[in-house]
Amino acid sequence: MGIALSGNIVLETIVAQGCRPIGQTYRVAEGERNILLKLEEQGEETGSCGLVRTPLEVLQSMFQDLDEEERMQAQRSLFVGIAQSAFKQQLEQGDFLIRTLIGVDPRTGAIAIGDRVRPGQRIQFHLRDADASADDLDMLLQRYPHQAGLASPVGALMFACIGRGEGLYRAPNFDSQLFSRYFAHVPLSGFFCNGEIGPVGNTTFLHGYTSVFGICRSADPVTQSNNPQ
Repeated sequence: MGIALSGNIVLETIVAQGCRPIGQTYRVAEGERNILLKLEEQGEETGSCGLVRTPLEVLQSMFQDLDEEERMQAQRSLFVGIAQSAFKQQLEQGDFLIRTLIGVDPRTGAIAIGDRVRPGQRIQFHLRDADASADDLDMLLQRYPHQAGLASPVGALMFACIGRGEGLYRAPNFDSQLFSRYFAHVPLSGFFCNGEIGPVGNTTFLHGYTSVFGICRSADPVTQSNNPQ
């Protein structure tokens, strides 16, 4: 099922992937399809490259720097973020496409993830839990009004993964209530999904464990202000 919208309307998106980065950023030194074979360290400020190691060696070293709670989370909720910009120097939360970590080969030290990779791409490991998901969505909702222009939203749709909701937050309606905190008078509707579609960077992807918001506003701020209905 699809819906086409036309006229004086803009549909903007918020894609909340619900993760927070851990450790440092690495450059893919060697990869094949969805297999990470070698990772290269990057200087945090200069972006210069350094030691090349297997992904398993990187993970083992990173685990040593995590606290006990983070280690427990990493055993069940560790993901890989793929940077979507090849040029941005200081990568931030939200600059990564989050993909599942499928498995580790202890013989070669390689790891398989849920997307294709190519040499030169930058990756960073991420953790997902209720706090990270809440903080991620809160940050994106705070950021949105400063990017959207002058016209106020007139309505929104929310498509949330079945892995979120009460099963994640231990409370109902968390994402929708957080949205309403920032947009108290904007009608919101939607449903739970088993796979959500939304853009990260300049490309649209199929996601999991994500809440995707489609926010409608007038394309013309003057029209919006003269006709609030």
